[in-house]
Amino acid sequence: MDLEIDIEEPWAPGTDWADLAQAALEALVQVAPELDNSRLITSLLFTSDAEVHVLNREWRAKDKPTNVLSFPMLERGDLLDLADDGPPEMLGDLALACETCTREAAEKNVPVEHHASHLIIHGLLHLAGLDHETGEAEAEAMEALETKALAILGIPDPYGDRFI
Repeated sequence: MDLEIDIEEPWAPGTDWADLAQAALEALVQVAPELDNSRLITSLLFTSDAEVHVLNREWRAKDKPTNVLSFPMLERGDLLDLADDGPPEMLGDLALACETCTREAAEKNVPVEHHASHLIIHGLLHLAGLDHETGEAEAEAMEALETKALAILGIPDPYGDRFI
């Protein structure tokens, strides 16, 4: 999968957010191989709470910022059936809100880079058609994939070591 990354203020220039996102993707494809397809393209926007608030209000009718937004463009079945050859396919778009991500990381007492990696992995799984809000089994399956991908990155289980 190709990540098209745009990094806006207020994301701190001291971290290479593009490298962090690429590492998160590389870890995720080891546990979610359906995303390991060179035809797939995902746009990832590192942006502000204000921008995510606008997107959330416009596209989800929720008048507040959130940590990550995902806008899938392929159905899960289409992703699973996607051949390795052919034209590029847009998996979807992700937007990551800086202030919310930073605040949540501080609340969890984890580095913002760890939390951002988790949110990118979480968002990519949503783009892949997984959803933690459809039931307990689905939530546990999604959390298990997140935890395994994060472990590959050396990041502790954000859910309390339930799956390691």
